[in-house]
Amino acid sequence: MRPFLFNLFADRMIIRLGPAPLQKPIAWAISAWRAAKAKKAYALIGGRSPLNEWTGAQCAALGQALKPYGEFKVSFGMRYWRPYIGEAVERMHQDGIKKLMALSLYPHYSIATTGSSLHRLNEEAARLGIRVGAIEQWCEQPLYIEALAETIKKGISLFGGGDDHNVFVLFSAHGLPMKIVETGDPYVGHIRCTINAVLKRMPPVEHALSYQSRTGPVKWLAPYTDEMLRTLAGRGIKKVLAVPISFVSDHIETLYEIDILYKRLAGALGIELKRAPALNTHPLLIQAFREMVLDKVKELSW
Repeated sequence: MRPFLFNLFADRMIIRLGPAPLQKPIAWAISAWRAAKAKKAYALIGGRSPLNEWTGAQCAALGQALKPYGEFKVSFGMRYWRPYIGEAVERMHQDGIKKLMALSLYPHYSIATTGSSLHRLNEEAARLGIRVGAIEQWCEQPLYIEALAETIKKGISLFGGGDDHNVFVLFSAHGLPMKIVETGDPYVGHIRCTINAVLKRMPPVEHALSYQSRTGPVKWLAPYTDEMLRTLAGRGIKKVLAVPISFVSDHIETLYEIDILYKRLAGALGIELKRAPALNTHPLLIQAFREMVLDKVKELSW
């Protein structure tokens, strides 16, 4: 946990911890403090994150979906833990790959997520002479939107009671430091575009947007999801469906933060909280991946 957290906090594209020379020492100190708390959270979801497994499954499914359209090798790399982006690019180089299509698994662009990842990817690819094309955001991709709408409808059905049950839909996105937002980062706008597109495919629902997963000694996007739950309780809302809007697979933010932490808080507030299923390997999501890759290949004349 500590090396992973250090890698995260040492990235100045996400968060700036004092002057540049102090970034790594401060990151190391914060990672020591956060590691113990993080270990307890992971222990409650089986002792590890399923992120690698789900991402590997998405890669395998995309590889199968692309088979009829040419020779594609699908792999994945991560920014802060193994398999690192550099390791993934090195393997591709060893396999003789000359063209690399980067598909960000963040539907909504931010310099702190896709931007940081692509910066690292481009460095590694340039060093090895690999050409890179990039799909940087896909917040309104129609198949993705359809998949989200399906999972929300499924989530609402978990409450039972036909169509007349009063379920409040709470879109919960990963937070972002306000300093990044204030530079004009498009992340929030992309999140809202996704929500607007999804709502057009559904019957009218009462809804709101909040942000989770804040960490570190800086101001983050608000309203925070825990504070929003308290607000909804004050309004007398009794049923809430949490929709992890910026996540495409299950991991600590869905399995612990929403399913355990926020559900526990909601229960104490008199709210029944359920969560829409994560997309994971939803067939429509894999189709969305395939269409984006093929469209970009065509655009680049590859």
